[in-house]
Amino acid sequence: MSTGRRKFLKGISAAALLPALPAFARQSSTASAKTGAHRILTCNIRVALDEDEAKGVGWSSRKDICLKVIGSKKPDMICLQEVLKVQADDLKKHFTSFQLFGFDGPEMDANPTGYHGIAKNPILFSKDRYELLTGGTYWLSETPLVAGSKSWETARARHANWIRLKDKKTGKELRIVNLHLDHISGEAKIQQAKMVVDESAQYQPDFIQILTGDFNTRFDSKVFESVRNGGWKESYETIHGQKEAGHTGHEFQGTNYDKAATKGRIDYIWYRGRIKPTNATIIKDAVNGKFPSDHFFLQADFVID
Repeated sequence: MSTGRRKFLKGISAAALLPALPAFARQSSTASAKTGAHRILTCNIRVALDEDEAKGVGWSSRKDICLKVIGSKKPDMICLQEVLKVQADDLKKHFTSFQLFGFDGPEMDANPTGYHGIAKNPILFSKDRYELLTGGTYWLSETPLVAGSKSWETARARHANWIRLKDKKTGKELRIVNLHLDHISGEAKIQQAKMVVDESAQYQPDFIQILTGDFNTRFDSKVFESVRNGGWKESYETIHGQKEAGHTGHEFQGTNYDKAATKGRIDYIWYRGRIKPTNATIIKDAVNGKFPSDHFFLQADFVID
C-alpha cells in the first residue's frame, strides 16, 4: 500500500468517529422490509434558492410535492443531494421514523445562512429497520478531513457521507456512500470518483456497499472507469442494460425538457458485494404538473445474497 493511501485511509478512519444525529419519533415501517428487499432512493432535491422562488419553483412551492413523491415510494433509505438546513429540517420533520445522518450544516460553513457553494448530501434511513453502526463524512479533495477543501480545480467543495447499517431482522450489514461530484471540472470528477473507489476498496470484495448520488456525468464517461474497474456495478444498467437511459436533470421541465436530446442520465445507484438489484426505476412523478426538483429521482430495490 502506498504512503499516500495509508495517510488517506488513516484520515478516513478518524471521520468514522463522527457522532450520529439524534433519532426521531417512530412511524410505520417500510413496505420493502416485509419482502426482504431494501429500497433505496437517490434524490437531488435542488438547493433552496431565492432565484427559484422568484420563478415559482422555489423550495416553498416544491416542498410538499417533494415529500409526497419521495414518501409514496416507501423507501428504506433516501440518499439526498443539494440539501440546505431548511430542507434538512423539513425532511426530518416529515419522515419521523427516519434518522438523518451526514453533514447537513451550516455549522462548518463560513456563512451561517444561505447557499455559498456548499450544499449537503445527508442520508435518511428507517430506524425501524436498521441500526446505525457507524458513519462519517470526508471531503473530495487532497485534504479529506478539512471541511470545504477543494482540489483539482473543482468549482465547488464536494464531500461524501457514508453510513454502515445493520438490518435488525437479519443481522446483515451494509454500507452506503452518498455524494455529489463537481459540475464543471472534468479532472475533478475523475479524481473525486477515484478517491471514493480507493476509500471503499479497504473493505473486502464481498462486503455490501452501495454508492449513490449525482455524478454530473453520463454513463460512458471516463469518470466511471475507476468505478467499474473497482468492482462496482450500476443497478439501472444491471436491470435495463448498459446504455443511455435518458436525461435525469431537466430544469423543472420533466419529460418535456427542451434539451433532452443532448442530455443524459447523471444520477446513479452503484453496488458491490453480496447484493443484487431486482428493480430499478427513474422516477418521473409530478403533482398537478409540478415536479419535485430539477432532477428525476432514482429508485432501486436490492436483495442480499
